[in-house]
Amino acid sequence: MSTTITLNRVIFPPADEPDVAPLFLDADEWTELRSERDPETRSVRHRRGPVPREVTTVPLRISHRNAATMITGRRSLAVPSGERVSLGTYFNAFPAGYWRRWTTLTAVRLHVQTLGVGDIIVYRSNARGVIQTVATAQVTGSVTSVFDLDLTTLIDGGWYWFDLVSRGAELDLVEAEWQAPVDQSPVVAGTLSIAITTLNRQQYCLAMLATIAADPETLSEIDEITVIDQGTQLIREHDDFSRVSQLLGDKLRVIEQANVGGSGGFSRGMLEAMNAGSSAFVMLLDDDVAVEPEAIRRAQQFARYCIDPTIVGGHMFDMYDKTKLHAYAEGVDRWTFMWGPITPDRHDFTSLNLRQTSWMHRRYDVDYNGWWMSLIPISVIRRIGLSLPVFIKWDDAEYSLRAKESGVRTVTLPGAAVWHVSWVDKDDSRDWQAFFHARNRLVAALLHSPYARGGRLAISNLATDVRHLLTMDYSTVTLRHLAYDSIFAGPESLHGELQTRLPSIREKMREFGETVLHRDVSEFADFPSTSYFGENSETRPDRPVGRRSTLTFLTKSVWRHSFVRTPDGATEKPTVHVPHGAPWWLLVGLDSYVISNAEGSGVTWHIRDRRAFRRLLLTSLRRTLGIRRQWSALAQKYRSSLPQITSPEAWSATLSLGLEDHGQR
Repeated sequence: MSTTITLNRVIFPPADEPDVAPLFLDADEWTELRSERDPETRSVRHRRGPVPREVTTVPLRISHRNAATMITGRRSLAVPSGERVSLGTYFNAFPAGYWRRWTTLTAVRLHVQTLGVGDIIVYRSNARGVIQTVATAQVTGSVTSVFDLDLTTLIDGGWYWFDLVSRGAELDLVEAEWQAPVDQSPVVAGTLSIAITTLNRQQYCLAMLATIAADPETLSEIDEITVIDQGTQLIREHDDFSRVSQLLGDKLRVIEQANVGGSGGFSRGMLEAMNAGSSAFVMLLDDDVAVEPEAIRRAQQFARYCIDPTIVGGHMFDMYDKTKLHAYAEGVDRWTFMWGPITPDRHDFTSLNLRQTSWMHRRYDVDYNGWWMSLIPISVIRRIGLSLPVFIKWDDAEYSLRAKESGVRTVTLPGAAVWHVSWVDKDDSRDWQAFFHARNRLVAALLHSPYARGGRLAISNLATDVRHLLTMDYSTVTLRHLAYDSIFAGPESLHGELQTRLPSIREKMREFGETVLHRDVSEFADFPSTSYFGENSETRPDRPVGRRSTLTFLTKSVWRHSFVRTPDGATEKPTVHVPHGAPWWLLVGLDSYVISNAEGSGVTWHIRDRRAFRRLLLTSLRRTLGIRRQWSALAQKYRSSLPQITSPEAWSATLSLGLEDHGQR
């Protein structure tokens, strides 16, 4: 006998996390409804149109603040008498457009079990954010309501969801879920392995493992969770490890290996899952995330129903501002070969919920998904190989670009997400990671850019070098030059650099004074009274606007930094303290300044050095011309080497898997 398959469960957060409630339910829906017994009461219009008279039997007053108090369990909700709650939210609405476009499903079934008296109202939206009522049901007592909903007209986007209205007494949602119809089976009926790469993030990693262990439905679909520990503070040495290990039993495996970066850790996880042969998919998860276990299930179910093997990624919310959606859809501009969001970022669901955010109802097709959460079919790994051996940065984007060229799509699935430590308090473009940003972007472009000489990439690199030189970030430019040299060394050097490059970078940075973080700002006690160029300050330079103005500004600035002697006092004390994020063009006229770091824990001191400026600028010009001239030869070399350097055999040799296996259960 055929049975339905659960695609998405309607779920709610724990009681101790009220901040995330707006992602799961929305009680801020009505302020007051006209009562049939009080026709003088003003009727407040619903966001979707007039309030249906048959539903509005009593005045309703809903506060956003009481939404979390309605939650009675992982899957249950109690709607107080006379109130209404909407499940048209990020985690509980059904992203119908994505299921319609990429899977075999042509319909979905909504299954709702309630106890009490009230109404269930089902809505849908289209890709333009237009919202319509598609079904209603009045319920009394213990009732199971089933709604069969068509997907065929939602190819460009759209969601389904439902609202609950309590009438006369409390209405309880016992449970609800979105199901596949009985006549529509998954394409792949496979289970999942999870690979987590960790580096000295014991507490984060163990908390995530405990969260997964606490969800038996999700855990039942997982073959193995492999933690690749590359740190010096080993996860198995933490006080909580024994407890978490006991919860997961033989599903947890810890592998300890040398630090070969995220690309090395995740390649090990892919390799282990592929060699085990028991899973159809492997999911890559960062160690510094908080995960909603249902999101793991959803990504897995979506992948099972995809028409063709598909990489399924999840969105990223801010770990410390949990209703902020930090990354929704990511793309790579092929002309400049730079990654970035193709949708508005930092969306706050406490300001605009899903139903109010019209752009989120459209389906977005992405180039890649970050490896904070990404499910990859094992068949894809066998087809295109493992990660590039690039330590960190661009490994996730390159993998999806490589997959796309092989006919494999990446889909970032709404309703599947993690909370990740965001980069709003980071600036990794100026620290040791600058090397990996520059080199790996070039590697990815050499492999996948469709343009001769890489389009505008070389010029973009030169512009970045000049900007850093004008702001006296000489160490950053030096690391970028090392990145260019690594490119010329060829793809055969990448595996060998996995363990040697980071120590050499840190050693090189010690040569530059601006890399020293001064946490005690009082050592710069003789600051001027103004710590920033105020809007009305006479010392504040005008921002260059337009091509001619910018060219003139840059020409004068380059001349000054190249030939004007730095005042003697510049090395004794800085001129001004600049907050992090100040525009670069405000800094080019200075000779000595301190600037706060991104997290606000200290400052770095930058001093103009005309000899260093000239030397580094000349090197940047030479490297840029060299890359453009040799682009075709380099691209051919990297592309022909790609199958070998990403092969299981190459990674096995790098990880010395034939010599020693540190796996522990």
